[in-house]
Amino acid sequence: MAEDGRGKDKDAVVEKAVKREGGFRTMPFILANDFCDRLATVGFSTNLITYLTLQLHLPLVEASNLITNFNGTANLTPLIGGIIADSFAGRFWTITFGSIIYQLGMVCLTLSAALPSLHPPPCAKHAADCQRVSSSQIAVLYASLLFTSIGTGGTRPCIMAFGADQLELDAHGQRGAKPKWSFFNLYFFGVELAKLTAVTVVVYIQENVGWGWGLGVPTIAMLAAVIAFVSGYSLYIRMPPGGSPLVRLAQVATSAFKKRKAVVPDPSLLYEDKELDTGISTTGRLLHTDQLKFLDKAAIVMDGDVLPSGQPKLWRLSTVHRIEELKSIIRMLPIWAAGIILVTSASHNHSFAIQQARTMDRDITPHFKIPPASMLIFTNLAMLLTLAFYDRVLVRVFRRFTGRPNGITHLQRTGVGLTISMLSNAVAAVVERKRKSVAAASGLLDSPKATLPMSVFWLFPQYAIHGVANAFMDVGRMEFLYDQAPESMRSTAAALYWLTISMGSYLGTLLVTIVHVKTQRSGQWLQDNLNRGKLDNYYWLVVVLEVLNLIYYFVCVKYYTYKPLEMVSGEKGDELYNETGTKDAKKQGGSFK
Repeated sequence: MAEDGRGKDKDAVVEKAVKREGGFRTMPFILANDFCDRLATVGFSTNLITYLTLQLHLPLVEASNLITNFNGTANLTPLIGGIIADSFAGRFWTITFGSIIYQLGMVCLTLSAALPSLHPPPCAKHAADCQRVSSSQIAVLYASLLFTSIGTGGTRPCIMAFGADQLELDAHGQRGAKPKWSFFNLYFFGVELAKLTAVTVVVYIQENVGWGWGLGVPTIAMLAAVIAFVSGYSLYIRMPPGGSPLVRLAQVATSAFKKRKAVVPDPSLLYEDKELDTGISTTGRLLHTDQLKFLDKAAIVMDGDVLPSGQPKLWRLSTVHRIEELKSIIRMLPIWAAGIILVTSASHNHSFAIQQARTMDRDITPHFKIPPASMLIFTNLAMLLTLAFYDRVLVRVFRRFTGRPNGITHLQRTGVGLTISMLSNAVAAVVERKRKSVAAASGLLDSPKATLPMSVFWLFPQYAIHGVANAFMDVGRMEFLYDQAPESMRSTAAALYWLTISMGSYLGTLLVTIVHVKTQRSGQWLQDNLNRGKLDNYYWLVVVLEVLNLIYYFVCVKYYTYKPLEMVSGEKGDELYNETGTKDAKKQGGSFK
């Protein structure tokens, strides 16, 4: 069958890889691509609220919703890209074509800012109303953002899994040597370094030189990303795709439904076929679990399920490994969903918080003001320092108490981040109330463009705390998805990380819209004049949602079971493993229990 051929192809690729491919020497090409990609993405999206309100003259709420909708779309397309990569295209070519399409979007976006005919004229000095962007001009903006959204669908779900592929061979060429857990810390460290460069250098150019160059620099960075990645072609391990993971999941569900009236026998009698699963289980087969027993019916052998050749009819009969693939995904989803509110709670950092900074005293020296969007630098710096401190200090401390190589589990790390995140928004609410009191005391409640006698560095704590929270949450969630996803679905699983951001962004749009509509009669919370608004109430609402989300997360973690994996080589990873190949798997831990 086709999947047998894929398994042989994978074995050949692995054997070849031991001789000359993969390893840390590929990291400069992969991480350089991701660095330039993030520099481009953050370089234009971080200060997008300023571009939309001051250059295109959109109202604050409309601009905020456009940003969250764009973020939602840009993080939804990775799900499609991950499926394409796992099904037939492979990670390398998905990343390559995605980068090229993204480059096209950046070129269009730069032209829309540089050519006067593609954006409205500047506001006249002291003008009460400015000419809004026309429908044709906004169409060019939408087309540019659409291209960048499609491009991210190719790069985001694959780049991390592709990098981990390069490190997943042991000294004997065996698939099953886990990539070092610190790879994920290294990856996110590079991402935050790119963000740091974007919110300082790129934002400064946008605010002080012009938007043509301000968007041109990220465009050039994206071109460098494409060149860097493609130039390492001969060094990469390029694992052939294992066939559509969605088709396999559908086959399991269909088989179980067809046999819904059957009685599940002893697990040892369920259908298994090592040769059939070779191409999708090179690190070891998934072992049977007692959860979701209804799906076990797909592995009951009945008349007509097997062809004369001995091959199963996959829409009638599935192996235990394939059933456990579906079980693994289902078990992951409740914990994955906890990240949605997390993204929603942070979405205001790129809109309302930047507008807050614009009303405050931003003087660093008599001749230099910190751009409002550059306040995000404190989130990036805090995350960089926390990642380094976690990697070099905290892991060693935790290891003494837990005995785990990576200190604490992915789920524990995420839980710590969720808790710290609540503190960030609580501080934001307190600071916003203080900002409004200063505006009232200064008689500036009706002067939204006036600079308040209050330093912008009052916003430092909320940005910094959010960065510390991200160092725990983002890495923990990505490690969890990569580690617990079926081997053949890791690009798709990585896409789930971005899908969380997508749904969280859309939920952020919905939350802002509901709050904006429902508070119109009782003193509008969110309005262009923040001095008259009640943004602090919005922040407290977000804190309440985070508390409820944290309770939900702890319940999910309490009942979560790590996937059991048959380790053929006897290697012991962070997952459940079994040295003898029986169903008597040992649990390494992985919850708060």
